[in-house]
Amino acid sequence: MHPHRLLPFLSALLLAAPAFGQSSLGGAQNVPPPRQAAPAAPAPAAQQRPEPRPPVVNPPPRPQATQRNAEGQQRPPAAQQQQRPPGQQQRQAGQQQRPAGQPQAGQGNRAAAGAAAGVAAGAAAGAAVTAGAAKPAEPTPAPPPPAERAPTIGSISGLPLPRFAALRSDEVNMRSGPGTRFPIEWTYQRRELPVEIVREFELWRRIRDPEGTEGWVHQSTLMGRRSFVVRGAPGTEVMLRRRAEDQAQPVARLRPGVVGRLRACEANSPWCEAQIGEFRGYIKRADIWGVGPTEEVK
Repeated sequence: MHPHRLLPFLSALLLAAPAFGQSSLGGAQNVPPPRQAAPAAPAPAAQQRPEPRPPVVNPPPRPQATQRNAEGQQRPPAAQQQQRPPGQQQRQAGQQQRPAGQPQAGQGNRAAAGAAAGVAAGAAAGAAVTAGAAKPAEPTPAPPPPAERAPTIGSISGLPLPRFAALRSDEVNMRSGPGTRFPIEWTYQRRELPVEIVREFELWRRIRDPEGTEGWVHQSTLMGRRSFVVRGAPGTEVMLRRRAEDQAQPVARLRPGVVGRLRACEANSPWCEAQIGEFRGYIKRADIWGVGPTEEVK
């Protein structure tokens, strides 16, 4: 081909080269630039779990005993004394209040009679002294009878006295004497509450409760299963521990008034094996009521 004819063709190729190069990027100008990846959030620090505390066992809210009157009805709270209005004075029927400074009728005569009686009594006393009358010696009072000794063996059961037992039901009547003819003084509403038997009379037992109250209950309302009640000041706690050691792990925290079952106590041991609901462990003998200081329970 002639060189003059090739020039237009080569010029067309050179002018078309940028167009081909731009189309080969596939529209690169429309693609946004790549973004920098956001730094990964640091993993949260591991939270430390608090050491679990043993559960707290509280006594039931209902009262353990209700005091009753002679008719067997529950005693209401003490009635408040009625106060008279200020300035009101109590007067007898028919008596009229007299103004201040005015003497009552007959007052002068009574005063004169009293003075005369005083003079006569003084004269009589003086005459007795001058006569030298001797006063007889007072008799020596008789010595008081010796105190009755509490029995150590039950007259009916032959078991030692005192001894511990437990209430059989949630309603046990305590009477003032050994028989149904005696009035009900208290009604206990706490099953398995420990009590102490101190006397026996036929089918009746005189008991003492944890508060020191004494009375008579029927023997059918008692059972020989041993129980205890937690002692202590309000707001305090007693530990039920896994082993009979002061440093042993606590199983439960017991509030005063909680009633539990006494499983075993070694003689002269300061610890007893106990159970409260589903919790079992060891508790100090000094923290409970329902077992003797050196008693053995099997």
